[in-house]
Amino acid sequence: MLAAAPDLTHWLTRLVHDHRARLAQVARREGLRPEDAFDAVQDAFQAYLTLPEAADLVGDLDGSRRLLIAITRNLARNRRRTHALARPHGAIDAAHGLAAGAPNAEQLLVAAEEELRLAGCLGRLADVQRVVVSLRMLDGLAGDEVARILGLTPGNVAVLLHRAKGKLASCMAPCAGRSSS
Repeated sequence: MLAAAPDLTHWLTRLVHDHRARLAQVARREGLRPEDAFDAVQDAFQAYLTLPEAADLVGDLDGSRRLLIAITRNLARNRRRTHALARPHGAIDAAHGLAAGAPNAEQLLVAAEEELRLAGCLGRLADVQRVVVSLRMLDGLAGDEVARILGLTPGNVAVLLHRAKGKLASCMAPCAGRSSS
């Protein structure tokens, strides 16, 4: 398994960003619906990280791409062959009757990537800020309720939330600029 190093994290982020759309296409061509293609791509990256050969491919985009495509294709074929997901090859969108506006595999991957970035940014917050964000933004509790739970004043909760939002925005901003290029 690959060791987690800062340069490896950057490499994996680039690898996901550069290859996710191509891998989703591979899975879709194998007959998977967008949601199943998304799962197959995620599973492919997970499998890639556990392979001993992957350590030798750090920095090699072409070699990594070829390995990821092979893994994705095999995972997609195996998924398609299961009884619940058996699908014919061919006109995939027509065969699945995809509704207009339904998210495609690329959109699901982008959303998952954003969610992972946000989780990483949340992990960088101080403990009390993370708890305040979780209770206020994720659980939907009122500021007074959060203050009572944490034994803080409502004003202190508001300040902690404001500062946490600022830190989250600055943490997410570099990623947003990079993904739009």
